[in-house]
Amino acid sequence: MKVMVTFRHVRSTAALRSYAEEKIARLDRYLHRPMEAHVILEVVKKSHRAEINLIANGTALFGAEETSDLYSAIDLALDKVERQLKKLASRKKVHKAGRAASSGVRLHVLAAESTDADGGRAVIRSRRVPAKPLSVDEAVLQMDRSRDEFFVFRDAATESLCVLYRRRDGNYGLIEPEAN
Repeated sequence: MKVMVTFRHVRSTAALRSYAEEKIARLDRYLHRPMEAHVILEVVKKSHRAEINLIANGTALFGAEETSDLYSAIDLALDKVERQLKKLASRKKVHKAGRAASSGVRLHVLAAESTDADGGRAVIRSRRVPAKPLSVDEAVLQMDRSRDEFFVFRDAATESLCVLYRRRDGNYGLIEPEAN
């Protein structure tokens, strides 16, 4: 993690710098990739202002607070950024349902622990997603716009149902059905 601390109209102290760096370091629990943070500490007349600019997972987050104490300004600004990170993390966990379409595909989520009366796995959630005819390049563009981990579409050339998924290395994978 890279943390930069900038002081404006206030004397740079090691205590303030280390305090800000320690507080920013606690945000690591919400992130899986390295992040970059820029903390600006400023004093204007009698008010103390702390700004935190955070770039994490390709998303820019910002929090600023103004109080009579620089340490409390850092804490309050960090709370704002932490709320934004929690919201971002929960958005990535919960996939929003797509619009229902007549040519949609029903997706089922199976629970590992839940079983039905026969001892098999039970469907705990279901949603319909449209399977639009697209080229692979258009599907990649649609995937870039969404936060979903996978994208179901109908290949415009072959009219077969395909699944595009986001790999952990940042690239995309494509699942195409094989004709028997």
